Amino acid sequence: MSASLKRGISVISGTALVVSNMIGTGIFTTTGFLAGDLGRPSLVLGIWIVGAIVALAGCLSYAELGINLQRSGGEYAYLREAWGPTWGFVSGWVSFFAGFSAPIAAGALALSLYLGKLVPALAGSASPESHVWLNLGAPQLVGIAVIAALAIVNILGLGLAVKLQNVLTAAKLGVVGLFLVLAFTIGRGNWAHMGMATARTSSHGLGAQFAVSLIFVMFAYSGWNAANYVIEEMKSPETTLPVALLFGTGLVALLYLALNAAYLYALPLESLKGVVPVGASSAAALFGERAGGVFAGLITAGLLSSVSAMALVGPRVYYAMAQDACFPLSAARVHPRWQTPVNAILYQAAASAVMVLTGTFEKLVYYIGFTLILCAAMAVAGLLRLRRRPRWRTLRAVSWCYPAIPLVFLVASAWMLAWTLLFHRQESFLGLLTVVCGALVYHWKGRRESASPKASRIN
Repeated sequence: MSASLKRGISVISGTALVVSNMIGTGIFTTTGFLAGDLGRPSLVLGIWIVGAIVALAGCLSYAELGINLQRSGGEYAYLREAWGPTWGFVSGWVSFFAGFSAPIAAGALALSLYLGKLVPALAGSASPESHVWLNLGAPQLVGIAVIAALAIVNILGLGLAVKLQNVLTAAKLGVVGLFLVLAFTIGRGNWAHMGMATARTSSHGLGAQFAVSLIFVMFAYSGWNAANYVIEEMKSPETTLPVALLFGTGLVALLYLALNAAYLYALPLESLKGVVPVGASSAAALFGERAGGVFAGLITAGLLSSVSAMALVGPRVYYAMAQDACFPLSAARVHPRWQTPVNAILYQAAASAVMVLTGTFEKLVYYIGFTLILCAAMAVAGLLRLRRRPRWRTLRAVSWCYPAIPLVFLVASAWMLAWTLLFHRQESFLGLLTVVCGALVYHWKGRRESASPKASRIN
């Protein structure tokens, strides 16, 4: 009898998994873009509420998919079941580029900007105004160094990587809590900022720009589906999964609203426009330059936690995909001494480094957001198809006014994708190209091998 995964993840552990995966680069970097695009504090706060509603609709839809298809892997399992093996392969292909490598690159660039607040010699722009394809400056060099260091840590053993991740995650959650408490108790802010609008930097209509800006918000909310990836290790998944997804996402939504309120309390919208390290700038305004520098350092550790988590998880996804013949077979090789998927780690590090050098923070976010929303929408659309199967177990919350909840997610996704495709064609085209290339690779090489995979599982 083959061994099975141990079911040891409780509601609390599942909720913690969602929270730790969601709180990352997005919340510490995107508000400055929203300030210029939307121009009003009420809209900046409101778009985070809209994003929470969309994410919660996705949570409910994924919860029903998960309790019926109790296989780890998230979209990989759902798209394969709903739309066939090609889409299963494509989702794994997208995971490599847009799910892990690009977010690692974006996180490393954001981290370098926060580090630049502490060490001025390392300061620079993660979104340089340049017409050349290669960006080479202090943020890029720091970003590559971070990626390389984390790759080495992960190669040298899982135990070392996990210990580092635990320390960084605890630091990240502690920083968020401490920042919020001190911001609203001793911080030198002004509630009058909440009523101060600013001239918009976007020339697009407000409705269309709201849809495009929602891409940034959904980038920050990415990770709401984290618990689906470990459903095979959950106790009583029929109840644990929905509760973990909803509680975790709801808690993060409240934290995000509170953090954005703190940013606006610290600085007027005009002063936030175009600022990437919004946490550091807000801390300096609230507590003074010296204390602000301390918070910039602490937030840097929080960003390192997010990059470290993706550097740890991503190679395990490719390792499992390679076992299913959905990724180069060399990614399934484990080093005999360190017992880590060295090739998978190196593939991811190399791809992330290339993206640091050839992309900008803003472009990476649009690429990540567009591509991941497309795949998530395909998974939720698959729910509408799979629900027709006999003995399909429905979730009461989804059945209420069905198909309203899946449609909320699908309509919002289509709205974001359409306007982003119109206004940010290069990033959208790269997202579509990633999907198309995945399908072509599958039909060129992987179709025969994937016809009878060893397992339909990504751990």
